[in-house]
Amino acid sequence: MTEVKGHGRQKGQTEIYRGAEYAVNFLPKIKIEVAASGDLADKVVEAISAAAKTGQIGDGKIFVLPVDQVLRIRTGEKDVDAI
Repeated sequence: MTEVKGHGRQKGQTEIYRGAEYAVNFLPKIKIEVAASGDLADKVVEAISAAAKTGQIGDGKIFVLPVDQVLRIRTGEKDVDAI
């Protein structure tokens, strides 16, 4: 999980500080990255979607991407063993 900044349909916001108006184009967001074996991908997507859905703008998006190789540097384990 990573704290990031960005905007989607919210398009940022305008704030007033010491009488001056400032456009805040980036809003605080949370980025979650999950690596799972292919047979669990649908279940992971369903779980994240169910937990994150509020029905409001800003719920986020889920991207499902293939991972060609995983290597745990410390032990040398590869692929499923490294997850």
